[in-house]
Amino acid sequence: MHPLTSMRARALGLAPFVLLVALPLASVRAQYPTTPPAATPIKAAVFPPFQEATLANGLRVVVVQSKKQPVVAVSLAFPAGAFYDPAGRSGTAEMVAGMLTKGAGTRTADQISDAIEGVGGSISAGVDADFLSVRTAVLTNDTKLAFDLLADVVIRPTFPEKELELLRTQSLSGLQLEQSQPSAIADRFFRKGIYGDHPYARKADPASVKAITRDDLLKFHKARLRPNGALLVVSGDITLAQVKLLANAAFAGWTGAAPAAAAIKEPPTGKATEIVLVHRAGSVQSNILVGNTSWAPTNPRSFAGTVMNKVLGDGASGRLFLTLREAKSWTYGAYSAFERRKGLGYFVANTEVRTAVTDSALVELLAQLKRVTVEPIPDAEIDASKNSIAGAFPLKIESSAQVAAQVAAVKLYELPAAYLQTYRQRIAAVTSATAQAAAVAGIHPDKAVIVVVGDGTKIYEGLKKIATVRIVAPDGSALKPEDLVVKGGSLDIARDQIVATSDSFAVMFQGNALGYQRSSLVKADVGWLLTEDSQIATVVQQHTEVRFTENFVMLSAKQTGKQAGKDVKIDVVYAGGRAKGTAATPQPPAGDVKSTIIDAEVPAGAVDDNLITTLLPAMKFSAGAKIPVTVFQSGKGTTITMTLSVIGEEEVKVPAGTFATWKVEMAGGEQPSTLYVEKAAPHRLVKLAIAGAPVELVRIR
Repeated sequence: MHPLTSMRARALGLAPFVLLVALPLASVRAQYPTTPPAATPIKAAVFPPFQEATLANGLRVVVVQSKKQPVVAVSLAFPAGAFYDPAGRSGTAEMVAGMLTKGAGTRTADQISDAIEGVGGSISAGVDADFLSVRTAVLTNDTKLAFDLLADVVIRPTFPEKELELLRTQSLSGLQLEQSQPSAIADRFFRKGIYGDHPYARKADPASVKAITRDDLLKFHKARLRPNGALLVVSGDITLAQVKLLANAAFAGWTGAAPAAAAIKEPPTGKATEIVLVHRAGSVQSNILVGNTSWAPTNPRSFAGTVMNKVLGDGASGRLFLTLREAKSWTYGAYSAFERRKGLGYFVANTEVRTAVTDSALVELLAQLKRVTVEPIPDAEIDASKNSIAGAFPLKIESSAQVAAQVAAVKLYELPAAYLQTYRQRIAAVTSATAQAAAVAGIHPDKAVIVVVGDGTKIYEGLKKIATVRIVAPDGSALKPEDLVVKGGSLDIARDQIVATSDSFAVMFQGNALGYQRSSLVKADVGWLLTEDSQIATVVQQHTEVRFTENFVMLSAKQTGKQAGKDVKIDVVYAGGRAKGTAATPQPPAGDVKSTIIDAEVPAGAVDDNLITTLLPAMKFSAGAKIPVTVFQSGKGTTITMTLSVIGEEEVKVPAGTFATWKVEMAGGEQPSTLYVEKAAPHRLVKLAIAGAPVELVRIR
């Protein structure tokens, strides 16, 4: 080193670094280990002892005292989950839970919210398949308020009619959205497939939600939310003596015997594999679920099953993910899980793949399920999974709320007393042999329930080479292979009601104007020209032109613009019963723009999907009417049937005025919507609400 360089290095404090760099490379390497250290033995989870008591009214109490933080978390659970919904009233338990904090005792919903949020706490209620739980968390000094509110909402809920109707509207909107989502459709058919007529297969639907009355909620509350049979878990900076004082004071006078057990049918036993193909016309992806019933939560093989499933499909390191996504590039993800139920749980593997590879993905998924049952899992995979599970467990019991939830699960599912304290050791004791035995007991690829939701016209032929295929519509009605192709027909509309017009709408997001949509329909050389311009903030800018004849024969559809900064375009010409052109449109779930060559047959009477609202003035609306419309999706090159169902009447106020309207549900497309259409001719659109989203179009002129 030059002397001047050395002096500068020392002046800058760099001399040690320079000397290190100057050492021979082999000498540097010798200072560091070349292999990772051996894993240390897994230690037991540190848990304060559970302190338990039973109050005079039969309420079981468990306290887990911890002074780490001045916080108290409380969980009060009842055997009142969806399992106990009355026949024909699926969704009752969920609606009871939703209403508990919407008015109780002398407090309104707003007053309950103000009281708990005023001290920085929280209170909520929810249900799963087996239990209804109310949870609250506060600073230690506010524990009395937490118990007072908890007692009010579980003992003295008022079930206000106004709040009930609001919850019903929200539930129906959510269900309307669910009925268009492939994952929700797949789940509904899958649960029916594995559980049959068992209560675990039940799921709320629009009919059951509409049928539930306030009296139903009162009866359910009286029958199921009783102290005897309930479990109160309190975790945090509090003693058992303090909890008993607070509970006895808050729950004074609350009595009731444990609810009667429900008589149930046993789930169906496994049978030869059958694929249930839920035909969803126009889907660009297929949702696949494969699985079967497994075991009760008390089954000792659950630990080995957890480790085995980590190898198979619990996360991005699982075989399913590494194979279907990383190696094949067929999907954004593929996973598996054992789902816990008080009675009988189930195993499920799931993925969502491109339509073109549906059959290949299913074959590979089944192969991976078969592999884990017949091949010993290498020790390296077992060890990595055990370390991951055991290492993550302490993160699940950090807060008082987490501890309360974990302890509640142990008691509610009747798990061993030391389940949490010994969880990590039980995981560490799993071997390749016990993991494979759990796979054999819990996964049955040769007798699995398989549900595929996708476009049957494109995937049926491939699926029937794998197993017997039963085709159904999303509503459950049976279909034949020939039903997969949409058949055209004359469009039953009052064509003389189509006249030149222009409309202007504001796009509203949670009540705030976020953009606009303007359209005009004018006479053209050979018929009609629809022009539409839309803008939603800076996210969507779109210009659309659709040309069609006087007899509603489609001529062309053109669309240009940007969505989320990405160029989108449709350029399709209709002629000779076909649609030809190109499209570049966003694809779910990531919104990547996909370019597509459009060359498809168009059934007679089909209209371009951009024309639906333009046709409203000519549609024959009446109470209870269902109007099917054959629609060609020019951005996808597919034909679907959309249905407009009149579900009621409503007076609607928008900037353009107040109108008596037909309330119309539009289903069959990607995004179900509710349309409010003028009852008086012409039946112009007044408002459009997108299901499950706080977005509306309201007419401003």
